[in-house]
Amino acid sequence: MPERLSALDASFLYLEERSVVMHIGSVMVLERPPDDVDAGDLARLIGARVAYIPRYRQRVRTVPGHLGNPVWVDDERFDLDLHVRRTALPRPGTRDQLTELVARVQPRRLDRSRPLWEVYLVEGLEDGGLAIITKTHQAMVDGRSAVDLGQVLWDDAPGSAATPAPTFRPAPEPTLVELVTGAVVDAVRRPPQVLETLRTGLGDARAGLRRAAGAASGLARAASTAPAGSGGPLEVEVGEQRRYAVVDTALEDYRRVRRAVREGAVPGAELHDVVLAVLAGALRSWMLSRGLPLGPASAVRALVPLSVAAEGEDDAPRPAGAVPPQVEGHLVDLPVGEPDPVVRLQQVVFSARRGEQRRRVGARELAGIAGFAPPTLHSLGVRVAGQVAHRLFTLVVTDVPGPQHPLYVGPVRMTGSYPVIPLLAGHALAVGVNSYDGAVTFGLNADRDALPDLAVLAECVPEALAALLDAADGRR
Repeated sequence: MPERLSALDASFLYLEERSVVMHIGSVMVLERPPDDVDAGDLARLIGARVAYIPRYRQRVRTVPGHLGNPVWVDDERFDLDLHVRRTALPRPGTRDQLTELVARVQPRRLDRSRPLWEVYLVEGLEDGGLAIITKTHQAMVDGRSAVDLGQVLWDDAPGSAATPAPTFRPAPEPTLVELVTGAVVDAVRRPPQVLETLRTGLGDARAGLRRAAGAASGLARAASTAPAGSGGPLEVEVGEQRRYAVVDTALEDYRRVRRAVREGAVPGAELHDVVLAVLAGALRSWMLSRGLPLGPASAVRALVPLSVAAEGEDDAPRPAGAVPPQVEGHLVDLPVGEPDPVVRLQQVVFSARRGEQRRRVGARELAGIAGFAPPTLHSLGVRVAGQVAHRLFTLVVTDVPGPQHPLYVGPVRMTGSYPVIPLLAGHALAVGVNSYDGAVTFGLNADRDALPDLAVLAECVPEALAALLDAADGRR
């Protein structure tokens, strides 16, 4: 029998609304290809590598009467051209034109009658480079049975654009009788799941997720009191249109801040804390530019999914094929009311540590997990956010450490990678952060009407980093 979606994966399908989509995205910027490689070669390479992930040739099929969760079935009509698409920017092909394309492409819902993913190969960048935009539904990516498409596109060294021979052969789809029989058999084997399946089928997925929130990392206890001045312009009714902006900063600047504050002001600070403090400073400057009143206790409550390890586990690197680390959510109050950058960092560290139940996995360990790439970690982070009642926080921030060496798609080097985190209901902004090859990059996804000044927020990020760096050096 085909594999059945878990209750959580099915919930991601049922939770999608007209203005809320539940797919994770990424934008990969590539340098100019060699003269003997064109965009068509890369498009064929992308299509051929899909064969390495059987889930990407499968579609969702519902069970009659919602007697069980939907199942994954091989798509006998799989058409690669509907999933790998080529497009081009008009001249001059600027970064702003690319982000505008991302803002138009990402909000479109994926076709439920086909495999739930898309890739856009974008030509016409002003330096002769290319970009790859990916969209992968949350129901597909759990880090175990399926991974984000970006993982099979990347190589650690430049390779050939030659495409391997296709190996996928679709299995026949189950009949209606087989679907019903399989659901009944599963219900007998796992009776507690029957009621949850019926609730999901009746559209009560939200209630199930809210109940799950009470048991998720103590978040309900942590959210018993909301920070003063939280939310504001970030808590709105989300529309269908988006704005998207990217920010490039240097990893060494964050390391310099950490070294400076560890010697005195904030001895326990980690790189992740510095990133959150920079984001808090950027949000503060952006809010002040809008003339919003900020008091000393003003804060924006963020859900920050972090990878954790069970107590007692050692710090040894995980072997190839090991189970990925668990990802749990922690609520962190970003102190937008605090004018001193170093004090903001102190408050971020205190807020982050206050709610932790288990120790975090370090960047080196995460980046060293074989076959476990940043896009999948971002996806797992969004899965955590999807299980928590959205009223408990205002902003989702995923911060994922990546490899500090160049990656390649065939023979073409990737020069930048930016996540696209979906907006949850009532949230005007979502922030994804990557570290890659000496850079820390931000992907800011926002509601188009609520944040017409998203570019201002993007400009505030490097300014906040510079201010924190100057203040940290002054405290040494």
